[in-house]
Amino acid sequence: MSETAEATILIHADRDAVWHAITDPDLIAQYLYGTRVESGWTVGSPIVYRGEWEGKPYEDHGTILEFVPGERLVSSYYSPLSGKPDVPESYQDVAYTLGSDGDDTRVTITQSGCADRAEADRMSTNWASTLEGLRAVVER
Repeated sequence: MSETAEATILIHADRDAVWHAITDPDLIAQYLYGTRVESGWTVGSPIVYRGEWEGKPYEDHGTILEFVPGERLVSSYYSPLSGKPDVPESYQDVAYTLGSDGDDTRVTITQSGCADRAEADRMSTNWASTLEGLRAVVER
């Protein structure tokens, strides 16, 4: 049975500003550890993440599964660094969900398909750090 990672943050900005930061490759690189993201940002289009981790280049990929501007972005996700084969069972889903909270925007990231609770907890911590970076980029 798979587990789900989750992290949430409140960002003092409107949803349009946050959405822009979630889908603009130059802004993504500022909070996602230098990762360069390419996508057509439409349902069914590929999404590719390129970067370097611990001195090794990587190229992760997936497909946009849901795209509702200002509200929700869901993609499948596969990383060769996982050591798993590139087969459908090895993919996870990552969802960004935005909601209004007064003048602020609540952003929640979930990653489903984690192998166990330990992986889900590790990914929750990683996503919390990513969200802190997102907030810093959007609020400056």
